[in-house]
Order: sequence, then structure tokens, then C-alpha cells
Amino acid sequence: MTLSPDEQAFAADVRRFFAEEYPQDILALLRDGRKLSRADHVRSQQALNAKGWLGVGWPAEHGGPGWTPVQRYLFEQELELAGAPSIIPMAVVYIGPIICAFGTPEQQAHWLPDILESRAMWAQGYSEPESGSDLASLRMSAVRDGDDYILDGTKIWTSGAHWADWIFCLVRTEKCPRKQDGISMICADMRSPGITVHPIITIDGSHELNRVEFDQVRVPAKNMIGEAGKGWHYANVLLSAERVSYAHVGRKRADLAELRRVAATLPGAFAGTMADEPLFARRVALAELRLDAVELSVLRVLCGEAAPAAVSALKIACTELAQEITELWVELAGGDRIAVADRSQPGWRDTVPEAAPFAVPRTASYLFERAQTIYGGATEIQKTIVWRALDRANAALSR
Repeated sequence: MTLSPDEQAFAADVRRFFAEEYPQDILALLRDGRKLSRADHVRSQQALNAKGWLGVGWPAEHGGPGWTPVQRYLFEQELELAGAPSIIPMAVVYIGPIICAFGTPEQQAHWLPDILESRAMWAQGYSEPESGSDLASLRMSAVRDGDDYILDGTKIWTSGAHWADWIFCLVRTEKCPRKQDGISMICADMRSPGITVHPIITIDGSHELNRVEFDQVRVPAKNMIGEAGKGWHYANVLLSAERVSYAHVGRKRADLAELRRVAATLPGAFAGTMADEPLFARRVALAELRLDAVELSVLRVLCGEAAPAAVSALKIACTELAQEITELWVELAGGDRIAVADRSQPGWRDTVPEAAPFAVPRTASYLFERAQTIYGGATEIQKTIVWRALDRANAALSR
């Protein structure tokens, strides 16, 4: 990709911001392998918003930066190359653009400023205990009662619900022969009576996920996004943005560069260093080539040059590549891969003094990335979407 002089200047400005204006203590925490608190994420996002750079993907009239697709890509790449935390996506990347596109003026005035100022965190209520990959089978109900809807049901694998002030949910407002119909999108204040959050501790020991129960939760009807029964359409618009957001090209490029640096410091099994091991070096080189292909695909999607099914193919490619990179790190960790520590605490390294500096956070990433096969649309479902698109294309060609 050849950047224009203006694009090169833009990338340099973003790079300078992260080097000089962005909170350096947050970068230091991440370099130390620490897990960030909610307050850390709020400060990070407020620093971006002070530059007008938080509302990526939002129209300028609603507070977005008004970037071209290439500028957005360059911003996200420089953020990740600098080692800064990603924008927490549920509010900014997921529901924010939906409120911009389908929300009422009152909803936009009520929710969008709080999202941009990071005064409110959001969670996404999609999956249910019996409705994961087959999301359209969801059963959580919303029954109209005067000026309110009464919500009953359970959402699960809800990222960040323990931090969230609001949650946007897919709910069933009507039973229809076609299960995708009769689904609506509604937003609920997490402080509402009847909402209970149950933590789910994952295999790496972290608390990212939750089960959220709704027991006769009364929500104002004015909190419904768009039209009743059109939630499936809004959800698909949101999921397209969600699946592209998993690319993280800059972070993968930084991870591979760091992987090469660390491998060059570790002894190989036979001679030289791990960087010289033919099989390991081949896997790293293939990962870098796959990342180049992912980068081109991301740019095509952002520029509107890719078919809708390309987003599903991209999600699969990003998942497999993210998992491959973490597997390479675990291979470097060797026996240290069994070391675990509470990385939310200062001085966590003192609890695992014998482990390689990278082993604990990289092994935790390996364990967490197993979930990418499932979240945002399971790999099997994405393959079905791609296959159906190819089948339709073949049928059209044969006519």
C-alpha cells in the first residue's frame, strides 16, 4: 500500500500523540504485563476523545473524527504498534454506530455524549445458555406493559457486564414462524431492579465474562432501538463491524516482531537460537505472510470493496492467525507455560520469579484466544455463511 503525503503525515501525527501526549503510565502497565482496571481504560479513552479520535466509525455530525477508511486503519495500527489498549468495543464500536444510524434524536442526545466521554460503559446481551451460535433461537422475552417492556431471561458470556452501566440486548417481542423475525433490540440500565450479574472466571483466571439474569426487569419502551421486530437486521449490521474489529493488524505485527526478538535470545533445540530453528522460523514466516493477506482484506472491507461474505472469511482468518501467534509464544515459553499469576496486582512477577518475563501474559493470551473461535460468530457459522454465498454465486453463473 502506497500512502499519500497527507496519509503519511496523519500516521506520523498519531505516532507522535502516543509517544508524547497519551498517558505513558498506561503503556508502562501493559509493558509490565499488567491487566488494566476500568479506571485505566476510562483514562485511555478520554485521552483519545480529547483529540476527537474516540468515535471511530461514527459520522462527524455525531462526534466521529470524519476519517477515511485508510485513516481509520492507520489510527488503529499506530495505537496497537504503540502498545496502547484497544478501545473497549461494546459502546464505541458496536452500539454507538447503531444508535447513530437507527436511534431517535432523544436516544442519541442521551447516550452518545456519555459514550464519547467514557462516563458510561456498555455490555452486549446477545448469547443465551441455549442460544449461542444459533443466536436467532434466543428466548429472552420483552413483553409490552404500558410505557414499558418487562424483560425476562438470561444472557451469558457477557463481556464486561461487571463494569457496565448499560446493556443492549436482543429480545423476543413476538413469536413468529421465522425465528429471525420478532426479535428487537432494547437497552437497559444495569442498575435496574431485577438485573443480577454472575461472574464467569475463565481458564486463565481472569474475570472478563458474566452471566446476566433478568427477572421482571422494567425498561422504558423509549429505550428500544429502531422498530420492534427489526432487531435481527440491526444485529447483523453490528456484527459486521464487530467481526472486522477483530483484525488487530498492528498488534499482530508488533507481536510477531517481538516474537522474533525473543526467539533470537533463547537457545534452540539443536544449534543456535530458536529463531534459527527451521520449523519454528517457517511457522513465523507463514504467520507474517498470512498477516499481509489479512491486512489487504481489512482494507478492502473498510473501503467497501469486498462482498459481505468476505467479512466472515476475514473473521475466520483473523481467528486462526491470532491463535497461531499465541501458540508460537507458548512454544517459546517451554516449561514456563504452566506459570500463573494475578496480573491485576503490582509486583505480580515476584510470585513467579523463575518464569521467563513473557511466559505468564503470553500463556494467558493463548488460553483467552481459544474463545475467538466462538465469540462474534463461531467459525463453523462463518464457514456456512461463506459456503452459502459461494453456492448462490455458482447458481447465478449456471443460469
